[in-house]
Amino acid sequence: MSPLPGATMSIPKVMRAMYLEAQRQPLKEAEVPVPQPASGQVLIKVHTCGVCRTDLHVLDGDLAEPKLPLILGHQMVGTVVQLGEGVTRFTQGQRIGVPWLGFTDGTCRYCQRGQENLCDNPEFTGYTLDGGYAEYAVADQRYCFPLSEYYNDLEAAPLLCAGLIGYRTYRLAGEHLERLGIYGFGAAGHIIAQVAAYQGKRVFAFTRPGDEATQDFAHKLGVYWVGGSDETPPEELDAALVLAPVGALMVNALKAVAKGGVVVSGGIHMTDIPTFPYRLLWEERIIRSVANLTRQDGDEFLELAPKVPVKIAVTPYKLEDANHALDDLRSGRLDGAAVLKIWE
Repeated sequence: MSPLPGATMSIPKVMRAMYLEAQRQPLKEAEVPVPQPASGQVLIKVHTCGVCRTDLHVLDGDLAEPKLPLILGHQMVGTVVQLGEGVTRFTQGQRIGVPWLGFTDGTCRYCQRGQENLCDNPEFTGYTLDGGYAEYAVADQRYCFPLSEYYNDLEAAPLLCAGLIGYRTYRLAGEHLERLGIYGFGAAGHIIAQVAAYQGKRVFAFTRPGDEATQDFAHKLGVYWVGGSDETPPEELDAALVLAPVGALMVNALKAVAKGGVVVSGGIHMTDIPTFPYRLLWEERIIRSVANLTRQDGDEFLELAPKVPVKIAVTPYKLEDANHALDDLRSGRLDGAAVLKIWE
């Protein structure tokens, strides 16, 4: 029999957290009060939380006006330990995931036409809402996902942003693809390369020039071709996903795609795109961006991932080592995804 709504498991009054007091400063470790779930929210005991490049953009000031002080983290895996009033979607003891999109108003013109990722009044986990660099967190039940038992806590965390945003980026590249380029082969790249290969695409992976370790990693995942981002692939591409926040790569990708090809930026922040001659865009090539995700993206991808099955490469860190994890991500010293391991 499930516990009654509002009933509690053993929950402390304070918790450990790594929080952002001011942008462009390291995170601070502190004990803070355990949050209480409001109506429609669940309290989660956080097992793991992925470390995302968006966290870096918040920390470094590329994304302005975060909630401060702020607990970062939007790839959160944990167990529901308390239900707010009216919660029916989950039960206590259930393992769930919390993504970047934390709330939409449901009433603006974008929400009304199925584009909740473009909502006029959104809230984002780890940006305008406290996230998962902590032992506990609250989240709106409507924006959480049940998780497949196929993945353990460390493996599941990157699915919730690297996987979901990568999947939306891939989906917006179009349906009739044979040759897919991926610029930036980190957390999102290594996940989506596997999905694309599973669906019969030939994947061309582009890494930092000379990054032999990442290129070897891509080869092990079975991509068709691997090279530096400054190289020309041996075949024209039908589409390219740019998953690194480097504007110049958009131009490189345009040069590599065939007539009618699509270049999709999957980043929430990117350096400026250099000017380029119109001939690169001509012949109905398309440039587009991805903003956030929808819950439909989440449902589709989390159902698909264990069927592939997507293998997740993870480097674990302790909660108190969050600054180290962010530094490793910034410098490119990772294969796959960095994940904070908070509870055993």
